[in-house]
Amino acid sequence: MSKQQTVSTPVEPIVLGKMGSPYGIRGWLRMFSSTEETESIFDYQPWFIQKAGQWQVVELESWRYHNQDVVIKLKGVDDRDAANLLTNCEIVVDSSQLPQLEDGDYYWKDLMGCQVVTTDGYNLGKVIDMMETGSNDVLVIKANLKDAFGVKERLVPFLDGQVIKKVDLTTQTIEVDWDPGF
Repeated sequence: MSKQQTVSTPVEPIVLGKMGSPYGIRGWLRMFSSTEETESIFDYQPWFIQKAGQWQVVELESWRYHNQDVVIKLKGVDDRDAANLLTNCEIVVDSSQLPQLEDGDYYWKDLMGCQVVTTDGYNLGKVIDMMETGSNDVLVIKANLKDAFGVKERLVPFLDGQVIKKVDLTTQTIEVDWDPGF
């Protein structure tokens, strides 16, 4: 536990959620989690926020569900005015806190910036975002400026084995079986 106390800045920051508007008058805030399961965000401590360009550690005191929302109480935030100052602050952790994945599983953050190339060698562009569609994740690829098909952006489903043939994080490339004209 003392190791967590001494951490003052995230080395590899990753956003896991966001604080919303104040809830009530006692310093509670609505919270939005980007983790697959909402409660998983509470497994990663300490949390960091950035205020005026400086990292600050925030300590979770309590949390609970309220209707469809999750509300949180942070230590030292005891009234609505203090909570209001944290509205829209991103909840950040150090990516070293994330669990190791099995082979063939990837964090979205690891796929960002990868070059996407077809099995025939056509460069589709770079991954700039990811989307969750319910059935599968989708790579959002920004096409190269001189794309032969005049495409600015491509959406390619992340279907391992079917569309995604190979992911090489060391060379930052993803090989796909995909028609460049689509």
